[in-house]
Amino acid sequence: MSLPILGRATPMVLGAKGRMGEGQTLLLGFIAGATILLGLPLGRLRSPSPGTRVGLNAVAVGILIFLLWDVLSHAFEPVDTALGALHDGSGGLGPVLGYGVLFLLGLAVGFGSLIAYEHWLGRTDTGPSGDDGHPAARPAGRAGGPGAMAATDTPTRTTTWSPARRLALLIAVGIGLHNFGEGLAIGGSAATGEIGLAVLLVIGFALHNGTEGFGIVAPLAAAEDRPGWGFLLLMGLIGGGPTVLGTIVGHQFTSDALSVLFLTLAAGSILYVVLQLIGLASRGGHRNALYLGVFAGLAIGFVTDMIVTAGGA
Repeated sequence: MSLPILGRATPMVLGAKGRMGEGQTLLLGFIAGATILLGLPLGRLRSPSPGTRVGLNAVAVGILIFLLWDVLSHAFEPVDTALGALHDGSGGLGPVLGYGVLFLLGLAVGFGSLIAYEHWLGRTDTGPSGDDGHPAARPAGRAGGPGAMAATDTPTRTTTWSPARRLALLIAVGIGLHNFGEGLAIGGSAATGEIGLAVLLVIGFALHNGTEGFGIVAPLAAAEDRPGWGFLLLMGLIGGGPTVLGTIVGHQFTSDALSVLFLTLAAGSILYVVLQLIGLASRGGHRNALYLGVFAGLAIGFVTDMIVTAGGA
C-alpha cells in the first residue's frame, strides 16, 4: 500500500471532493487505529504448549518483518525521488543529502534508543530473573535483552514488569511510530479533498492494524504471566493511538521530512524487536514451528497488503 503523503499514491475520487472537517477526519483515524484491539485478547491465552509459544512468537516475527519492509520502502521514497531528480538534472544534491541523512538518523535513533533502554535496564538490574520474570541470581549490570531481562528493584512501573510485558511494550512503541505515519497519510488525503482515497486508506490500515495487535501480544501469549485487560488496553492505546494523532497532524499540513523521520524511527524500533523475538524463538526449540510461523506471518502481511492494493488504495 502506498502512502500519498510521500507522493506515490494516485488520487482516486469515490465521492465529492472538498476538505473534510476535522471531526470527520478524526473519526477516520480512530477507526483505522482501533482495529489493533482485535488481536490483543490472544495475549490472555492460558498456558499454551511450548510449540504453540514458539509458533506465536514466530508469526509475530513474520508480521513485523513485513512491517519493517513496508516502513522502510515508504520512508525511502523521498530519497529515491530526489536521486531521480538529480539524475535527470531537475534537482540538486541538497535534497538527496537532506533526506538521506534524515533517513539514516531516524533509523539510528529508533534502533539505538531501544538498545540504550536495554542497557539501562541491565545497569539497574539487582535481582535477576528467569524466563518467567521472577527474581533469580544474576550479577548486577548484566544486560540480556528485554526478552530475558529481570524485573528490577527500581521503583518504576515498566522495570517491575515481566520480560514478556516489557517486550510487548517495545513492540507497541515501534508499531505506534509506524501508525503515526499512517495517520499522516489519512489526514493529508482528507485535507486535500481526496476523501475517497482517505476512506480506502482507513480500510487498508484497519486490516493491517488488526494483525499488528497480534504482534504486540505474541510474547504475552507465550509467557506464564497472563496480562489483565487494563494492560492490553494500554498496549492498544500505545500502538493504535498514534494513528489518531497522525491524522490530526496530517490534516493540518503534510511534510515528507516528517514522514521520513517517523517512519524510520518506527523501522529502527521494529528491527530491534524482531531481533529480540528471533532470539527468544530460537532458544525455545521447535524449529519447524519457528520456520512455519515466520512464513505464516510474512504471508499474512503480504496478503492483506495485496487485498488493499487490489481495492485501489
